[in-house]
Amino acid sequence: MNTWIFSLCCALLMLACPPARAEMPAMEPNVVVLVYHRFASTVDSTMTVRMQTFEAHLQAIEAAGYRIVPLADILRWHQGEQDALPGKAVAITVDDGHRSVYETLWPALRGRHVPVTLFVYPSAISNAAYAMTWPQLRALARTGQFDVQAHTYWHPNFRVERMHRSTDDFVKFARDQLRRAKVRIETEIGVRVHLLAWPFGIHDPELERIAREEGYTAAFTLDAQPLRASQPAMALPRYLITDGCGARCMTNILNAAEGNHE
Repeated sequence: MNTWIFSLCCALLMLACPPARAEMPAMEPNVVVLVYHRFASTVDSTMTVRMQTFEAHLQAIEAAGYRIVPLADILRWHQGEQDALPGKAVAITVDDGHRSVYETLWPALRGRHVPVTLFVYPSAISNAAYAMTWPQLRALARTGQFDVQAHTYWHPNFRVERMHRSTDDFVKFARDQLRRAKVRIETEIGVRVHLLAWPFGIHDPELERIAREEGYTAAFTLDAQPLRASQPAMALPRYLITDGCGARCMTNILNAAEGNHE
C-alpha cells in the first residue's frame, strides 16, 4: 500500500513539474550587403545606377520588411553580438569614391536614415577627375551618415600583379597597397580604418593573411549571396548592383536571403 501511494505521489509530481524544454537556437537574421559605384539621372556607364532605380531599391527594401543598418552593426553581429541586428538587415556600400556620391547621392539621402559605407582608394581622391576630393570626403564623414574605409591604395588587379611579380615582390606590393590606404585615409579623415573591399573581388588566403596583419578586421568580396555568420571575416559577400537590377531584382535578392540558412 505504501509503495502504491509513493508511486502515485511521484507521478503527480512529474505532471506538476514537467522537465525543462531545451531552448531553441535563435534564428539567424537575414543579412544582405549591397555595393554600388556611381549615381546619376541617366546611365552613362555600366556601373552607374539612376537615382530613380536607387529609390526603387529603397522602396523594395522597406516593402520586404528589411531595415537599412550601418555595416558596423553587421560586423558586430558577425563577431558574436547576436542582438546587434534586426531580423532582416541590409547594408549599403559604395566603392571607388566617385564624385557622384557627394554630388548626387548625398543630397538625396540628407535627413534620411540610410547609413552608407564608402570604400575608396586614396590615389584617386583629389587627383582623378571622376573622384571626390578629401574635403568632400571629410564633409561626408562629419555627417555621421557616411563611414569611409579602404579599397586598397590604387585599386590593383591582384591576380595580374601576382603574374608579373616574384613571390616576395608581390607580398611587398600587396602589403604596401593595404598599409598606404589605411594610413592615408586615417590621416585625411580622422577615422579608424579596419574594413577593406577587395578590388574586383579578388582575394586568396595569402592576401587575407596580409590584410589581417595590416590591421583589417573584415574584408568584402563581390560574391552574390547573403551574408551568414559562418562565413570568414576576410571574405564576406556583397551583391554588385547595377541599373539593370530594378525593384523586382532587389526583391529577389532579399527573398534569397530568407532561404534555408547554413
